Amino acid sequence: MVSILEAPKVQKEQIIGFDLDELNERMREVHPREILAWCINNIPNGLVQSTAFGVSGMVIMDILYRELQPNTPVPVLFLDTLHHFAETMELVEKARATYNLDLRIYKNLEANNRKEFASRYGIALWHSDIEKFHQVTKVEPLQRGMEELNAIAWITGRRRDQAKTRTEMPIFELDKNGRLKVNPLAHWTRKETWSYVFKHGVIYNPLLDQGYGSIGDEPLTTPIIAGEDERAGRWRGSQKTECGMHI
Repeated sequence: MVSILEAPKVQKEQIIGFDLDELNERMREVHPREILAWCINNIPNGLVQSTAFGVSGMVIMDILYRELQPNTPVPVLFLDTLHHFAETMELVEKARATYNLDLRIYKNLEANNRKEFASRYGIALWHSDIEKFHQVTKVEPLQRGMEELNAIAWITGRRRDQAKTRTEMPIFELDKNGRLKVNPLAHWTRKETWSYVFKHGVIYNPLLDQGYGSIGDEPLTTPIIAGEDERAGRWRGSQKTECGMHI
């Protein structure tokens, strides 16, 4: 298999040796388990799960670690922005223990806590410069993590029904750095996702029982109201829909 880190810039479906259009067509209605099994079988090295421990990410984690159990566990890449809810950080540790995760945590290199972050970047950087805030807490740590893990493919928990900006999202795509991005729950609904959670007893963030639809950084996340998109509570009052990781 050709490494997409070294592959020449040719037609995107040729970069990794797979026909992405054919894969998307073949996998468009299969269970996420089959998509993840395909990834394990066809990308034995350089496969990473990136997650903020949201409900979709927990479903993927459960399938990978409880159901499929590959010989070499898929590394779970988590970005500690230093601004997560306490409940999120508690879930990270609970999941680590529950699944014996190969957990890889990446964060800003210049701060170890919120106080140091404020000293380095100023009070409430998310208000003064939201793009820089996401660059130094998510985008740069993510890319550093991908490079250090020699990732050629990464798994996300994004779904088409999470927001209007994701309705056309494919299951298999290439990111801007030429890595394969796999969205195994792309075609699942929120109802299907929660059905899996309840059926298999998957642990999840208790804030999801308190009106939150999608949980990001504490200063930038609010509960949602009936009828809103799942991610409507992120960046409330702004036009922002993504943090930069998936653009």
